[in-house]
Amino acid sequence: MIAAAQRKAWLGLALCATLALPPLRHLLEATMTLQMLVQIPLLAVAGWWLASFFSRRMTDALARWNHSGISGLLLVSFASLVWMLPRALDAALDTPWVAVAKFISVPLLIGMPLALSWPRAGFVVRGVFLLEAIATAFRLGWLYLASPQRLCSNYLLGDQQRLGESLMAIGAAIILFLAWKLVWGQPRLDAIRMEQD
Repeated sequence: MIAAAQRKAWLGLALCATLALPPLRHLLEATMTLQMLVQIPLLAVAGWWLASFFSRRMTDALARWNHSGISGLLLVSFASLVWMLPRALDAALDTPWVAVAKFISVPLLIGMPLALSWPRAGFVVRGVFLLEAIATAFRLGWLYLASPQRLCSNYLLGDQQRLGESLMAIGAAIILFLAWKLVWGQPRLDAIRMEQD
C-alpha cells in the first residue's frame, strides 16, 4: 500500500517534469483551449498524485483545518479561478515567473488540496462544489464566446470562442452526468447491495 502510494507520488513528480519540458509546454500553450483544458488539468492531476507523499499522520493533522473538506475545496475554487482568467493565461506566456508560479501553484493549490479534501467531503459539500464548477464553466464560457474582442493578447478571437464553446459543453456534460447519477446511480448501488445480501 505504501509502495503504491509512493509510486503514485513519483508519477506526479514525473508528470510535472514532463509538462515543463519546452517542446510539450509550447505545444500545450499554443492555443488557449489546450492551456486551460489540457495543461492546467494535467498539472492538477500531478498534484493529486503528489498528495500521496503525505503520511497518515500529516493528513490527520491537516484534517483539523479542513473540516469536511470545506477549506481545501474553497482553496481549490479560488486557485482554479485565477488560472481561468485571461490575464493570468497571458501572463503565463509572457512572464517567466508567472509560468513558474503556474507550474507550482496548480499542483500544490488545486490538485493536492482536491485529493486531500474530496474524500472528506460529504454529499452536500461535493454538490455545492460541483454546482459552483458548473456555474463557473458557464459564466466563463459565455464570456469567452460572447466577447467581441480578444481577451488574451497571445490568442486569436477564434481560439477564444472555441474555448468558450468547450467550457459551455463541459458545464452541460457535468450536468447530464450528475443528473444520470442522481436518477440511475443510486438504484444501481441499492441493487448491488441487495445482491450481496
